[in-house]
Amino acid sequence: MANKIFVSYKHSDSNVFPIPGFSPTTARAYVDKIERMIVEGDHIYKGEKDNENIGTLADPTISSKLGDKIFDSSVTIVLISKGMKETYTSEKEQWIPWEISYSLKEQSRAGGNSKTNAVLAVVLPDENGSYEYFMSYNEVCNSMNYKTENLFQILSDNMFNLKDKEANSRICNGVKIYNGYYSYIYSVKWENFEGKLNTFINVALEIRKSIDKYEIVKIVK
Repeated sequence: MANKIFVSYKHSDSNVFPIPGFSPTTARAYVDKIERMIVEGDHIYKGEKDNENIGTLADPTISSKLGDKIFDSSVTIVLISKGMKETYTSEKEQWIPWEISYSLKEQSRAGGNSKTNAVLAVVLPDENGSYEYFMSYNEVCNSMNYKTENLFQILSDNMFNLKDKEANSRICNGVKIYNGYYSYIYSVKWENFEGKLNTFINVALEIRKSIDKYEIVKIVK
């Protein structure tokens, strides 16, 4: 079944691993690759086209255009990149938090209604090819560690938000480890995602089927 997929990302973030043929490489280069994956997977791309450049439009116009795209989608892919967050700018003044908020809300437009999107976080490698600015593997505990504090609040709030996550947890070296789909927003490394878009889109959609089991935060703080 074809899905309409919106992609949220920091267009100008150059703190990403270089891709041959893109100089300089920014997060937008990864979106170009994802757009091809979406089309090749018989899905529909609802994100910003590279030649649209809506960043030059007035804020209300951007909001309207992005709102229309998100309303007409069922899946949102958010690219986690090292420089996605402007530290000294309020989150309410940055686009990614609002795009996630729109994606999570149920909305009505022109007589139509939208459901909460499935949301998948694809983590991009930094300029050195590392993912450790956000996630790292713990060999001792055979688990992943996540630095959710480095994310926008609305992304952090929708991770580790399974209501009953304690039921499927364990302690390793004094640290609590959660198993299963403990986050509404599932995270995957780019190297694992590339070439397997359908697999991970299906993971996000399966999680959405159990949305009532999660504490969903839909507002930008």
